[in-house]
Amino acid sequence: MKDLNIVFAGFGGQGVLFAGKALAYAGLIAGKEISWLPSYGPEMRGGTANCSVCISDQPIGSPLVTAPNVLVAMNLPSLLRFIDAVEPGGTVIIDSSLVEKQVEREDLQVFYVPASALAEENGLAGLANMILVGKLFQEICAGQGQLAFCTMETLNQALEKCVPPHRAGMLDLNRKAAALGARLP
Repeated sequence: MKDLNIVFAGFGGQGVLFAGKALAYAGLIAGKEISWLPSYGPEMRGGTANCSVCISDQPIGSPLVTAPNVLVAMNLPSLLRFIDAVEPGGTVIIDSSLVEKQVEREDLQVFYVPASALAEENGLAGLANMILVGKLFQEICAGQGQLAFCTMETLNQALEKCVPPHRAGMLDLNRKAAALGARLP
């Protein structure tokens, strides 16, 4: 598999760190080398938050992703901050419920997913992040392309590891949100 270097970015409270952690765990369960590096501002909610996730067949030299081949942006400031760093031919997944701007680069594969609206409509409030993870899974792993690293079953196992025991009731909702994202066109 080709190295997968992902940046998840948004505001604090949107679950970008959790989304990255879930994908990192999926890579770990799949037997890959992984790193997960969170970064966030001093604010508890509403500040900036992003994380770098590296998934590879080889040892990872640095956990910091400076040239992602995948960007998941959950707000406009995050899109503007990271879009120019995405490598040519990369994949960008945007929560179009919150970001109205269109990507001008023509060398990227861009998916506009109204994740926040879909989460609300489907009784999954607060799980737009997992809808975007599901879409990422569909685009990266479902086709078994050069970036594929796990199955949906592996992703579900990763969610079991990431959802803490005191939030066990959220496990099925997270799975439902990821499955919804994976079914999107």
